[in-house]
Amino acid sequence: MNRIILTVGILIASFSLQAQYPGYSPVSDLAKFKTEFSAAAQRTNTIKADFIQDKNLSMLSEKITSKGNFWFKKDSRVRMEYNQPFKYLMILNKDKVYVKDGAKESRVSTRSNKMFQQINKIMVDCMQGTMLSNTDFKTRVFDSKNSALVELVPVSKGMKEMFKSIVVVVDRKDFSVSSIQMLELSGDNTIMRFTNKELNVSIPDTLFDIK
Repeated sequence: MNRIILTVGILIASFSLQAQYPGYSPVSDLAKFKTEFSAAAQRTNTIKADFIQDKNLSMLSEKITSKGNFWFKKDSRVRMEYNQPFKYLMILNKDKVYVKDGAKESRVSTRSNKMFQQINKIMVDCMQGTMLSNTDFKTRVFDSKNSALVELVPVSKGMKEMFKSIVVVVDRKDFSVSSIQMLELSGDNTIMRFTNKELNVSIPDTLFDIK
């Protein structure tokens, strides 16, 4: 009887994991995936892409969709330029952050701003391929024919206060990030999808200047 209960329990657990992410199953060789992912990240020095961001607010029935351009360059440099439906610019340059919202500009250091520090780390870890070694999260990896899905569940106090989980989908052919979904404790969630990706193209350093 105990063996039957154990078998049923394993089947239910397996089903619930797969049902959570339709089309994906737990990766069969996690060590191999980590090695391939890390190697691909080492080969990637720059990323240029377009993005579409959908923001679903728990208090609203409609989602807010934004579009823009994205640039990444080693080490720890990110530029996100929103063009629709409003103009908004955010530059992450190592431990500095610049935000321009219309005519309003602000500059902060991630050393003194915990929220920006965490957002910066999430974005850079995803692009640099270091998210699997981030001790702020417990990770699970799932696989499909054309993509892999990495689930990040916060374990550190700072991240647990902001996020329920973060889900990152990467393209199997080059391990570049296809989408990042952030599920907040408030019930809000944001998903950013990257398209027209170009890897290792020339990107001037001046794009990331914070004056």
